[in-house]
Amino acid sequence: MKKINSSCLRDRWLSYKRDPKSLIQLIAVSLAALVTMSALIFIIAYILIKGIPYLTPDLFAWEYNSDNVSLMPALINTLLMAVLSLLISVPAGIFSAIYLTEYAGRGNKLVGVVRITAETLSGIPSIVYGLFGAIFFVKYLSLQLSLISGALTLAIMILPMIMRSTEEALLAVPDSYREGSFGLGAGRLRTVFRIVLPPAVPGILSGIILGMGRIVGESAALIFTAGTVAEAAKSIFSSARTLSVHMYVISGEGLYINQAYATAVVLLVVVIILNALSSFAAKKLGGKNSNG
Repeated sequence: MKKINSSCLRDRWLSYKRDPKSLIQLIAVSLAALVTMSALIFIIAYILIKGIPYLTPDLFAWEYNSDNVSLMPALINTLLMAVLSLLISVPAGIFSAIYLTEYAGRGNKLVGVVRITAETLSGIPSIVYGLFGAIFFVKYLSLQLSLISGALTLAIMILPMIMRSTEEALLAVPDSYREGSFGLGAGRLRTVFRIVLPPAVPGILSGIILGMGRIVGESAALIFTAGTVAEAAKSIFSSARTLSVHMYVISGEGLYINQAYATAVVLLVVVIILNALSSFAAKKLGGKNSNG
């Protein structure tokens, strides 16, 4: 084993010696990865060090007041906001991607326009979505500052991401799958949902995971659409703040900085748990599809 490793290292060094550009690229990529990992570790460590000492039982009281600055109502609202937004955006994004890849036809001009539009919408700042939601959902549709206004705004925000990730996942499925299904007499609808869609599930879930992370961490758009009421939402028409908005509000007051760091710890844990659960589901579904 040692001889094999030493020979591999020698061959690699000789290849770098023959082509110095490869060595420079390796060093640049390694440095970039090191800087990225260092920044990530520093941010996580800083949040944990500053926030963990202030994770007191009062912070998880059922009702918010100026004494406990409880984050529990905001945590409940965050989960409700994520569920509502995903219920709206995921079906729309997946079905749109299915139409663009399976029904619109390859090379269709409409597909190109939609792709460019989706990529453009993905780069728009969240504050612009918040202003749109405030004008359209809050004022024009008279939904007021509410959970549903925020969910509709966030659904529009993450829709391009889910649609593009689903489209790429569907395009990655080999055409031989479709041809084999058509050759056996299956219709297009059956082919899409029984043959094409199952192998693409892991890729689709990766887009949903990214969208979920953006929902949980969003604050600018929700301030204008969902409001900042520090109570658990009683209905979808109730004004409510999420964890990110809660952290922004209490840190802006300047009186609860330590509690804001503690809220950041909880927000970090929630994001990690949601991503872990989604990744686990993607692996399970991917394993089932490969076995089937």
